[in-house]
Amino acid sequence: MRDRLDGLWCDEDFADWYPRDGRPGLSPAQLATVCVLQFLLGLSDRQAAEAVRCRIDFKYAMAMELDDPGFHHSVLADFRDRLAQGDRADRLL
Repeated sequence: MRDRLDGLWCDEDFADWYPRDGRPGLSPAQLATVCVLQFLLGLSDRQAAEAVRCRIDFKYAMAMELDDPGFHHSVLADFRDRLAQGDRADRLL
């Protein structure tokens, strides 16, 4: 996916989804990529988060370092909640 499409999204595509102040969060472009892989493979949030921690193919698709610790599975539900607001999903896709 990453090789063919040169990344589906960049973090700037999500700039208006998040406040400008505060602690930096996870890359929304990476979270969107995980959501697509999760859907394609029929994974639960826990399984998708575990795949990010353990699977080289997920890390490669997300352009992550091999030693990246990943994230808590609840982050995916929070991201989907942001995606469901307004016409964000339509604009993204």
